[in-house]
Amino acid sequence: MEKFDTFTGLVAPMDRANVDTDAIIPKQFLKSIKRSGFGQNLFDEWRYWDHGEPGMDAAQRQPNPDFVLNQPRYRGVQILLARANFGCGSSREHAPWALQDYGFRVIIAPSFADIFFNNCFKIGLLPIILDTSALDRLFDAAKSTEGYRLTVDLQQQTVTTPYNESFTFEIDTFRKHCLLNGLDEVGLTLQHAEKIKQFEINRHNEQPWLF
Repeated sequence: MEKFDTFTGLVAPMDRANVDTDAIIPKQFLKSIKRSGFGQNLFDEWRYWDHGEPGMDAAQRQPNPDFVLNQPRYRGVQILLARANFGCGSSREHAPWALQDYGFRVIIAPSFADIFFNNCFKIGLLPIILDTSALDRLFDAAKSTEGYRLTVDLQQQTVTTPYNESFTFEIDTFRKHCLLNGLDEVGLTLQHAEKIKQFEINRHNEQPWLF
């Protein structure tokens, strides 16, 4: 998992509440258990006028020019502003996978669905909770300023605008440690690789009939 420390990225505003996981990545694209390849179908039913199916060539489809991510000014976006209850609906892990595969590293919203929120941390995607008044100001700035960028400092737990206005966010200490050090669940386990190896050696010696 990629380490997360200080990051500056282009911002896109998605001014919708209750964006559910089926909107983030529709059910027909959930046939793979790999974490890659989902970005091309992120928000598929909103990005395209035609119905999408796995294997379709995006270049041959009909994009919706009014959808925020299809607008040229947001090409290369890495930070998403969202409204309340982002990631609600089913618990599919593919939703944060699709967001990350598209290029997002940070999602900022006033609230998230619990399972989606937890799944983000497992892959190094940072969900940040800010109050509605702060979000309103960021939405206004992102909409009115082309090329609007924010700087996220995980160590200091701040989101800073180009005008040096900062907003502080809360994050669990353990999750912060994992993100700063690039540790997913596998990485955390491998930190104890020698102890695990020794345990298996001892177990083999003490209970050889199991092997």
